[in-house]
Amino acid sequence: MTGEHPNAALLRRLFGAFGNDAMQISAALARDVTWRVPGATVMSGEYRGRREVVEFLRRTGLETNGTYRSELRSVLADDTWGIAVYRATGERNGISLDVDQALVVRFADGSLAEVTAVPLDSQFDAFWA
Repeated sequence: MTGEHPNAALLRRLFGAFGNDAMQISAALARDVTWRVPGATVMSGEYRGRREVVEFLRRTGLETNGTYRSELRSVLADDTWGIAVYRATGERNGISLDVDQALVVRFADGSLAEVTAVPLDSQFDAFWA
């Protein structure tokens, strides 16, 4: 997209790399990144640093036998903040997931410094229970 903010383009590249390119994901993250997932599920918690975040993202595939997918729907970003709305789908323990979610991102120096996952549907908790 011409005229797109560089941080919006960064989020688009990040979503393109999910499940495909751990090195590209790691490169988009600040060295001291913090990634938060609210709730009390197997995936909930606060992940710190590139290694922990990449491992957490890898676990989404492991926990779902490779079925977890993220389909980016919309991105808004400026110099400091970004929001990515996406459709998450997958299968786990006989339960299907098909929900919209959001990532709220704070950027620093052209990298993702803080990310908070925001489920937009209560199905998220049941799926990752």
